[in-house]
Amino acid sequence: MSIDATVARVSELAALLTFSPPAAAAPAPATIPGTAFGSQLATAMTPVSAPATTTATAGANPFAAEISAAAARHGIDPNLLTGLIRAESNFDPNAGSPAGAQGLAQLMPATAAGLGVTNPLDPVQSIEGGARYLRQQLDRFGGDVTKALAAYNAGPGAVERFGGVPPYEETQNYVRRVLGYAQGTIA
Repeated sequence: MSIDATVARVSELAALLTFSPPAAAAPAPATIPGTAFGSQLATAMTPVSAPATTTATAGANPFAAEISAAAARHGIDPNLLTGLIRAESNFDPNAGSPAGAQGLAQLMPATAAGLGVTNPLDPVQSIEGGARYLRQQLDRFGGDVTKALAAYNAGPGAVERFGGVPPYEETQNYVRRVLGYAQGTIA
């Protein structure tokens, strides 16, 4: 893995683990003196201020209407879909992962194509594709939200192999985070 890919992944993981409100700025991480990697790592780990929120649990969601409409079309709790999109991209329609997932719902290219999403960076298409994929996982796992979210993150094969949420720390944290956002227990 290249240094740039490593720094990008560390930044992505740091963003996933940052739960503090924007007003509580974290101290800047220490750098590793004399190394370009240390400097890049410190830059990647420096907290970025989040936009102001309109309610305690809504976050900065400029796509509330589109998310609600897609949730209604697919019979999904709009809070659950909002929590998923917040966890996946923090409402950044241009978000991308080192693995190749793109857009608000962070769909992998093959998954997006299978869902009819031709441009995953188009917010409406990404939201619709994410809602459709979440509905598929809910149907596949008998309406079990925890398993459906785990499948969204780790793939349905992993959930089937382990008979539930796989023992992957990333997936376990992801499920907790999405549910926390959806229930308003994580700000």
